[in-house]
Amino acid sequence: MLRLRFPLALALALALALTLTLRAGDWPNLHGPARDGHSAETKLNWDWPKDGPPVVWKLDTGAGWASPVVSGESLILFHRVGDDEIVACLNATTGKEKWKYTYTTKYKDDFGFDNGPRATPTIADGAVYTLGANSDLTAVGIATGKKIWSRNLIDDYKPAKGFFGVACSPLVVGKKVFVNVGAKGAGVVCFDATDGKEVWKSTDDGPSYSSPTIAEIDGKPAAVFLTRAGLRVLDTDNGKSLYDFAWRPRDNASVQAATPLVWKDEIFLTVSYATGGVLLKTKKGELTEVWSNDKSLSSQYNTPVRVGDYLYGTNGRSDLGAAQLRCVVWKTGEVKWSEAKFGVASLIAVDGGLLALNEAGELARFDASPDGYKERARATLLTKPTRPSPALANGLLYVRDGKQLMCVSLKK
Repeated sequence: MLRLRFPLALALALALALTLTLRAGDWPNLHGPARDGHSAETKLNWDWPKDGPPVVWKLDTGAGWASPVVSGESLILFHRVGDDEIVACLNATTGKEKWKYTYTTKYKDDFGFDNGPRATPTIADGAVYTLGANSDLTAVGIATGKKIWSRNLIDDYKPAKGFFGVACSPLVVGKKVFVNVGAKGAGVVCFDATDGKEVWKSTDDGPSYSSPTIAEIDGKPAAVFLTRAGLRVLDTDNGKSLYDFAWRPRDNASVQAATPLVWKDEIFLTVSYATGGVLLKTKKGELTEVWSNDKSLSSQYNTPVRVGDYLYGTNGRSDLGAAQLRCVVWKTGEVKWSEAKFGVASLIAVDGGLLALNEAGELARFDASPDGYKERARATLLTKPTRPSPALANGLLYVRDGKQLMCVSLKK
């Protein structure tokens, strides 16, 4: 098996694919195979009846906002029942439980919103990696449901407590796991995926609610984070900071939650709370600001999707109730169109268009076009608030709110 060092060409292949073992229809990460909101599936059914796509199965769940992830016939549901956080493996086609791994959590939401896990699991190389609301980082075998290793990052690193627990979905590349721990001297920590031991730690940055992504920067793989301080582009070998850019709200009572989007040598960040979006260009250690403003695309917690030369995403805040769906020019920030009162929404680019699951539990299909919002189908599947991102695998769409997990078919 490959360990911590491997030829550059193979490292880049791992970085772009995230793992050597992905199947064509898998959805093993937050925001999909490449953590960018894109699905390669085609020839799906967009001609829904009035009540929406056919329901394949549904089941009641515990608390939490972690999205489902899928590998082959296995779907992972990460939720909380009572004082236990549960990693449950379900048959992706039937919803029948295969196994579950349970541990007690100490987390309590001081604001009374939800006590469940926020961070979406990651599936890689036969293991499921989860990060609980109280910072329990765990690796479980997907075939067996047996614990491989676990550690509590609060006990190990003593980060400051966030407003809403921990929400960073672990990034797994090769045999490394990357997490925004948020402690002094351990802002970002890299762990060995096989045993959970620390490989390196870097920065003093506090934790955000954003999940990292992997990208090729200056010809080599880099872990790209939006921490509490802003952008951190880190060398995956040693944690050295390759690029950094301060980008955070002035108001401390705020969150940064959208994943950075990387396209070739450019990185887009978006934050709400009077901060906004910024497009940055990287080149040989120098970072150039292409554009920035708080008028184009300021996302509170959803990650936009880039399709062609355009960004699609929601502008505005859930708690203020006026979020818009928007199309924005990637290179300039020009707003091509806005759909008012759409609500904050998770997006998937697929089959020549876009799917949106908004916080009201409505699923909508619309064109990926800068010429205006053109809706092709809409159906209410869940209840408000619907915050977890959907997962799309093998023609089946998996959606979840705070009470229920549902599988609907998009197959023709």
